[in-house]
Amino acid sequence: MEFQKRKAAAIAAMSSPAPDKSPKGNLDAPIIPLLNSINSHPYYFTTSSCSGRISILSQPVATPSAVKKKAGGGFWLYVSHDPVQPSALSALLFHDQGGPCLGAESDTETRFSDTLVFRFEPLIIAVECENIEAAQWLVSMAISCGFRESGITSVSKRVIIAIRCSIRLEVPLGTKRKLMVSPEYVEYLAEMANEKMAANRKRTDLLHEKLMASEFSEHGNHVDGQTNCKGGEAFLEMEKMEPFDDSQKNELRVLGTKLNKESNLQQDQNDGMLEEGCVHLSSFKLVGEPIERLWLWGHSACALNEKDIIIFGGFGGIGRHARRNELLLLDTVSHTVEIIASAGPPSPRLGHTCSVIGDSIYIIGGRSDPTNILNEVWMFNYKTKDWVLLQCSGCFFPARHRHTAVVTGTKIYVYGGINNEAILSTLYAFDTNTYEWSEIEPIGDQPGPCHSHSMVADGLHFYVFGGHNGETALNGLYSFDVQKSQWRNIRTDGKPPRSRFSHLMFIYSKCLFVLGGCPVGESQEVFLLDIQSMSWRSLVIKSLQGLFVRSTSSVIGDDLIIIGGGAACYAFGTKFSEPLKISLAHLMCILENKVPNNAEEKHLKCHNRQYYHQYNPDGSVEKAYGPDEMDVEHEDSGASGSTIPYVLSLVKNYAKFGKDILKKFGWLDPEKQVYSLDGGKYICFPIAREFCCLWEDKQEHRDQIVDLTTFVSLSSHISRNLVKDISSSDALRLLAACGATKLVDENAKLKKKPSSPHKVMTEAVTTLLNNHGLPLELLEQMPSRWEKLGDIIVLPVGSFKDPVWDSIKEELWPLVAESLGTHRLARQGRIAQTGTRDSNLEILWGKDGWVDHSENGIHYCFDTTKCMFSWGNLSEKLRMARLDCRGEVIVDLFAGVGYFTLPFLVRANAKMVYACEWNPESVKALHHNLQINNVSDRCVVLDGDNRDTSPGGVADRVCLGLLPSSECSWITAVRALRDGGGILHIHGNVKDSEESSWVKYVLQSISEIAFSQGRVWDIVAEHVERVKWYAPHLRHIVVDVRCRLKSM
Repeated sequence: MEFQKRKAAAIAAMSSPAPDKSPKGNLDAPIIPLLNSINSHPYYFTTSSCSGRISILSQPVATPSAVKKKAGGGFWLYVSHDPVQPSALSALLFHDQGGPCLGAESDTETRFSDTLVFRFEPLIIAVECENIEAAQWLVSMAISCGFRESGITSVSKRVIIAIRCSIRLEVPLGTKRKLMVSPEYVEYLAEMANEKMAANRKRTDLLHEKLMASEFSEHGNHVDGQTNCKGGEAFLEMEKMEPFDDSQKNELRVLGTKLNKESNLQQDQNDGMLEEGCVHLSSFKLVGEPIERLWLWGHSACALNEKDIIIFGGFGGIGRHARRNELLLLDTVSHTVEIIASAGPPSPRLGHTCSVIGDSIYIIGGRSDPTNILNEVWMFNYKTKDWVLLQCSGCFFPARHRHTAVVTGTKIYVYGGINNEAILSTLYAFDTNTYEWSEIEPIGDQPGPCHSHSMVADGLHFYVFGGHNGETALNGLYSFDVQKSQWRNIRTDGKPPRSRFSHLMFIYSKCLFVLGGCPVGESQEVFLLDIQSMSWRSLVIKSLQGLFVRSTSSVIGDDLIIIGGGAACYAFGTKFSEPLKISLAHLMCILENKVPNNAEEKHLKCHNRQYYHQYNPDGSVEKAYGPDEMDVEHEDSGASGSTIPYVLSLVKNYAKFGKDILKKFGWLDPEKQVYSLDGGKYICFPIAREFCCLWEDKQEHRDQIVDLTTFVSLSSHISRNLVKDISSSDALRLLAACGATKLVDENAKLKKKPSSPHKVMTEAVTTLLNNHGLPLELLEQMPSRWEKLGDIIVLPVGSFKDPVWDSIKEELWPLVAESLGTHRLARQGRIAQTGTRDSNLEILWGKDGWVDHSENGIHYCFDTTKCMFSWGNLSEKLRMARLDCRGEVIVDLFAGVGYFTLPFLVRANAKMVYACEWNPESVKALHHNLQINNVSDRCVVLDGDNRDTSPGGVADRVCLGLLPSSECSWITAVRALRDGGGILHIHGNVKDSEESSWVKYVLQSISEIAFSQGRVWDIVAEHVERVKWYAPHLRHIVVDVRCRLKSM
């Protein structure tokens, strides 16, 4: 009621004809539609707003007696909520080039010493929300539209959020006595501010559109187009925190994207849940180090031995909170933590994984900054204390963070994760003996795309639970059989954990435990799954306090050690959880000895027979066996041990109901086909082996037969709800009552496995050729492999080249595109053998050739029809990216769209790169790519022939990435190096039989050029990199030539 009163009062004040308290006195017109939409919702009303402004602020020198008119003191000399005319703004500041013309009325020397600051400030809206759930939903929506600094600013008496972003500009101009800038520079600032104003408006419009497109507007009680929003500019000075990315924003939600109040535990509906306040747990105090050392989230940790835990990376730590790359050793016995000193560690990161095999620790992937997602594999040898960045082979492993990894034998299995907008669903295995990656072909019912899930190994199986798919949190439980390479969606009994992500999961005493995560409403409830019976139980630990989001859990003996966890909040800073130790042995004792409030059967499957615990009202426990008390051999196993398949036959009227039961308990064999008998009268469902052990086709199942006519005639929705709540024993009785019969599957057929894209394409094109009476010999021109640039599938140059294909192209190209799962299809052409090396790529299907392409955390945007781009050079780009170029100046003589320029800047951290390029289309793309990767301040683009534009005597390193030969610019490269020498990366296409002679020729040529330029250098081949086969017996090779002064 208080919220509604405040909202009504605010709207009444807004509707008053009197001006509001802002300097402008009224609302900013561009955002009135957005404010109307927010205020129409019963859960929100706006309290202040600004659409964005360009201003010149006069800030006085701070004195104790100064009266502050704003947070930092001072007042506006100029302010506009619309784009400004640069020349008009310059005229306000300068009068006949004679200095400042503003503020001449100042009557004191102090006033003349005021600092003038040019500012652009983006939209900000302060919104009061009825509850925290509503606040989190709106913050999440704002972040998704680009207002990445949005956050909750108050939760005490009133729930207030601020919608805002970081596209600001603040530049001091000088004092009112003397400006330190020129009129041209002021006009340049005005143009830049206008660009930011346009970006600000675009985000504002997007937020309004997304609010209206969601269910937001359906809640509204419109107020005749009026709002309660004051025009006062509420630019709140919140603490600067790391911006949320697209995956972090989900952690601001309590229950996904809907306003939902179900996060509170419904303890009156217990469902077997126990409450316990006496589990042995204690905060983990450190000896000799402040506890802030373990204030982390997004880190990785795993048990090194019986008492030590290894911890790497994450966000937080002592002092200024930031990404870390410290390797910590936590002794759980002595409560000490040691920073392991080592040279050349990985870059700071979070969202990676850590795995231990023997004396080696493997760090995979992660994110080093919001635009730099990694696919690196680092290995740390615990004995020698050395870091090594592994040179991996095998299939390409895409960059990712927020993925999971488990160890089985000598292999590390990695699943899921996120790379910018792409949420991944592939399973990869990394062989630590050969350093090879392999992609595991999915068999069975695998999890979908997800990140922030959990994964744990148990022998030759591992389990995946929860996560987020980009739209909602998940609660599916899956297992993977390493020997069979097969996924399985596990059906369980009991109350499962609610959907969650960024949670903890671990295995102890043949039980799988789930704890914490988002939503945060169940942080005190521990769920455990008996792996044998596949039955969930839960325990509420009242004394369990903490924000267990992006924490790590390690089982050491009989104890669970939880390290870190937390989240960033703009209102209150970053919050961290204290390290915690929980006695798992004591927790298990409580679970085994306590009895659920509601008597229920706990089914356990053991040694091919079924028994259950019957909890009696007096608290006693009886152990009873199912229909067959004797240990028997599998009835589906013959003398040879071979397995006979079975089906469960049901009358068609009961088929849907029976299938729901079989699916619920995991009794349906998903690998085999369902079929009918007797003209469709009976439906036969292939059943899993474990069901055969439970099912007894005897009269006992029919003891309590009921009339199911009414039941099966219910709507499918009601029928599913009834099936959802039954126990496994009741399910068996109901199947028997439906007349279910177990039969030998005489017609056993495996489901057709998904065909590869190549096979699908071949079948479709074959049909097309037959329909048109064309020869099948044309199939020889179909590609067996292709590349992907952004969302464009690029076919090889020789694909579909016969002119006959043109006669059916209107049917052919959409068919091929659909087979390959793309909306844009292209064919590679020969790179034009011109100086500008223009692309001859041909768009076959879809719109223009512009793509956004990402690899190794670097973003490229270019027109594929005008700019050359080679996927085959990926390994060389990765090699350049792994160099340590800090403090180096680099000259890239053939920069293109930034093939090597960007890896040098983004990953290798070069101090400066001079990028030479003379293809005008590539130059445009290069400028754009430098901007989107935030490295334009460290690159000078030189447009034109590098023999004319390249600087001389400045470079520590020169890249000559031109094929088939870069010899035309070898003289230019030598001139570009400093007098003391440096490194030349010289590319060329070389016959495999002439590799040695080519390297000798390169060294001899560089020596002669250096001598002719007066450079007295020793010239050596430091490394030869074989990049790829360019053609049969023709290889793309890079030789790293080291030039250094000769010792006298």
